[in-house]
Amino acid sequence: MERVPDTIVCEGCDAIYSRPTLRPRDVTRCPRCNSELDRHNGAQRRRILPLTVASLVMFAMANCFPIVEMEMRGLRNQTTLMGAVIALSTDGKSLVALLLLATTLLFPLLQLCILVYLLVPLARQRRPAGFATLVRSMQSLRPWGMIEVFLLGVLVAIVKLSSMATVIPGPALYAFMALTVLLTAVLSFNPRGFWEMAFETTGKEAD
Repeated sequence: MERVPDTIVCEGCDAIYSRPTLRPRDVTRCPRCNSELDRHNGAQRRRILPLTVASLVMFAMANCFPIVEMEMRGLRNQTTLMGAVIALSTDGKSLVALLLLATTLLFPLLQLCILVYLLVPLARQRRPAGFATLVRSMQSLRPWGMIEVFLLGVLVAIVKLSSMATVIPGPALYAFMALTVLLTAVLSFNPRGFWEMAFETTGKEAD
């Protein structure tokens, strides 16, 4: 079985140090540039896969159910995220529709799928094919997932529209709230932890 390397490289100044033994909540920093070297992950390794699965469930609910329902002068209208994307596209705002689709649906879903693909084999002591490429890809996708920005925009719109119409929050709105919290917990997992988990497996080497 492979072991976690005995040395660690500072990401700030490339200095090399012996890997310290950490206790829960311990964080080590580079004495040269004060960059974070390592931190104890606590129970995060055991929680990351269940949190990812829960995020996928909330993601499905957020995209299958209406976000809000509005009633004005006896007329009711409700929409889903895809409905909003289609409405923007048909209204001549194709670029905005594409950005909404990418940042609130495609990129977050791709991140979650990559996480499941990585974590399920690692939980079974196997290293998945394309491990290194996928970890790097997931890091590149992180800044592009903007579900929390979308949720904030929806809440602001609800407050403004409430003075003109009756606005009823839909199931998807609550699912987006739960998804925002879950994604914050999932994406706070240090990517270095994936490499440590991979070194502890008996599977094939990463690409």
